Amino acid sequence: MKRVIAAAAILSTFAGSIALAQGKVPFPVKARQGQMATMAMSLGVLGGMAQGKTEYDAAAAQAAANSLAGIAMIDPDILWQDGTAEGTASLPAIWDDADAFAAEWAKFVAGAEKAVAEAGTGKDALGPILGAVGGTCKSCHTSFRAK
Repeated sequence: MKRVIAAAAILSTFAGSIALAQGKVPFPVKARQGQMATMAMSLGVLGGMAQGKTEYDAAAAQAAANSLAGIAMIDPDILWQDGTAEGTASLPAIWDDADAFAAEWAKFVAGAEKAVAEAGTGKDALGPILGAVGGTCKSCHTSFRAK
């Protein structure tokens, strides 16, 4: 499992480097795309275990939770800079209602902290973690991402 996660991270970094080298996507946009891909990958690891599609592995669950916590530490102002919405699914509400966007981010941070504290304790902890973190993803996308 760790090799799969490491390979995916390396592949994402390599693919992102190629796109950046070509100059097609502004760096903050590419960084947030990588952030969202890493979030999805980490939630996929936890979700697969929660659904019984993969065997529960405390170390892998903890690693996925730690990845979410690492992402939660990133200051969203760095990634959602003014002028980086064009050509993306980001809605103007991110910048027009920065306080509401910050509140959504704070919910994600709290969910990631819960994940770190509980993911390695057993399979039964994963459902509530996914509800907390996944709920924040859905809520934020509903308010701040174009369909």
